[in-house]
Amino acid sequence: MNLLIKGIVCFMAGIGAGLGTGFAGMSAAAVISPMLITFLGIPAYEAVGIALASDVLASAVSAYTYGKNKNLDIRNGLVMMATVLLFTLVGSGVASRVPNTTMGSFSVFMTMLLGIKFIVKPVMTTKEAMADVNGKKRIIQSVVCGAMVGFICGFIGAGGGMMMLLLLTSVLGYELRTAVGTSVFIMAFTALTGAVSHFAIGGMPDLWSLIFCVAFTLLWARIAALFANRASAKTLNRAVGIVLTVLGAAILTVNFLK
Repeated sequence: MNLLIKGIVCFMAGIGAGLGTGFAGMSAAAVISPMLITFLGIPAYEAVGIALASDVLASAVSAYTYGKNKNLDIRNGLVMMATVLLFTLVGSGVASRVPNTTMGSFSVFMTMLLGIKFIVKPVMTTKEAMADVNGKKRIIQSVVCGAMVGFICGFIGAGGGMMMLLLLTSVLGYELRTAVGTSVFIMAFTALTGAVSHFAIGGMPDLWSLIFCVAFTLLWARIAALFANRASAKTLNRAVGIVLTVLGAAILTVNFLK
């Protein structure tokens, strides 16, 4: 019975995390961590480690799907990834020197607001419009945006995927599919770094929870990525908006139950 309950909770968490990853490049930690903590009583540090490990394969498979459909900007993605990783360390260092602040709900509210934004004001940028941007300008923008995302992630500990999607679409002017593809490409590496460090420090987590979460998140991320790469821009904006809004509301509810 205990294993059955564990499987059901991880399945529900995997649906939310997988759809969020495949549709919007959202970090699986935003969904999986509160679910495991609230319903299975798994320690927070261990739950985050499981969530990050689930994010690795889900983001990697999503990135492969987007890349296969030519919806991935690898060059600027690598530039942004390097900057994100560097400034995550900077943000973590600054956070360790300032008084603790309660900002855990930051990424949840941001998820909901971004979801509403995609419904009300969809991103209709085309690849042709993206190609008109000067290459040097795009690299500079990638560095600046990567620094912002990395610092916020390191300082607050959450919100990286949503921040990245917002900046890629609003500042760098990416078409939505390319923005999500580039976001999951970066998140695969950042999640791997986070998962390895969590397991190295805290040891191996509950094995069944890890297996279930990785498998279910991977399954739903693959389904979402396949749908996203075949849908029209209008349909994709609506789907991303609905998924983010519903997930944000669900996470707020789970956090309230804690």
